[in-house]
Amino acid sequence: MSDSKQALLNDASSDPSDPPPAYDDTTTPPNPTGTQKRNPLPRPPPLHLPVLNNLRTQRVILASASPRRRQILSQLGLPNLEIIPSNTPEDFPKTMEPFEYVLATATEKAQAVYRQEILNEARGEPALILAADTIIVDTASGRILEKPRSEADHFAMLKALRDAGDHKVYTAMCAMAPLVSARDPGYALETALEETNVKFDQGVTDELLLAYVRTREGADKAGGYGLQGLGSILVERIEGSWDNVVGLPLRAVLQLMERIMAKADDDEPLSSGGEEDLLEDEV
Repeated sequence: MSDSKQALLNDASSDPSDPPPAYDDTTTPPNPTGTQKRNPLPRPPPLHLPVLNNLRTQRVILASASPRRRQILSQLGLPNLEIIPSNTPEDFPKTMEPFEYVLATATEKAQAVYRQEILNEARGEPALILAADTIIVDTASGRILEKPRSEADHFAMLKALRDAGDHKVYTAMCAMAPLVSARDPGYALETALEETNVKFDQGVTDELLLAYVRTREGADKAGGYGLQGLGSILVERIEGSWDNVVGLPLRAVLQLMERIMAKADDDEPLSSGGEEDLLEDEV
């Protein structure tokens, strides 16, 4: 093992008396060193694009509790961004094709929040709702991997990804916006799918995998690792979008926003139906 990986291994397991957080506890663990956190890097000036300038004065909802997605989306400089996670069960059968599964899940999340917020008179109608779902597919078995359920499951998951070599990361995004005309069905809906190929370092040892598992960094992440953090030591290379692996490909999101807002800005006369159809008929 290289000196750098051995040092990381020693750091990750230096104090075995500190119990790791439970797998159903995704809160941030306390800082054991007592050192202060660094100030965040300054953000670049906002992009002055018509779609973003328009959305900066309106309600924009991210239908996800993921802090990583919120951080990525915040780079677009949307001051009225709200976080309203969907509470709909993610129970589509994993026998579906991976791209179908992840698109169906993202769409269901967006529709659930839309049904809830379209009737929220106190806060007003949202201009845009964005939902996303990320899965990892073990290319050797074709199995869809989401979050690990236990330490043993976490270790087995990472070991399988290492032994397989390559795996796929799919992020599906669904955007919904009310039609200006409010004609049937009352809303516009657009989806997008991003695919990235990730290759694990097959020289990573079981010892390093177990040390990484015990950091709990990947306990709340699909596939059990975080590319943006310590999990990068497991990865040899990626082919495709880096932030797709993190959970939200920003380039694709911006393109999706442009498409959905152009589609929603129609000038057809009002017809019967509309949002009631969504509330009563949509699944």
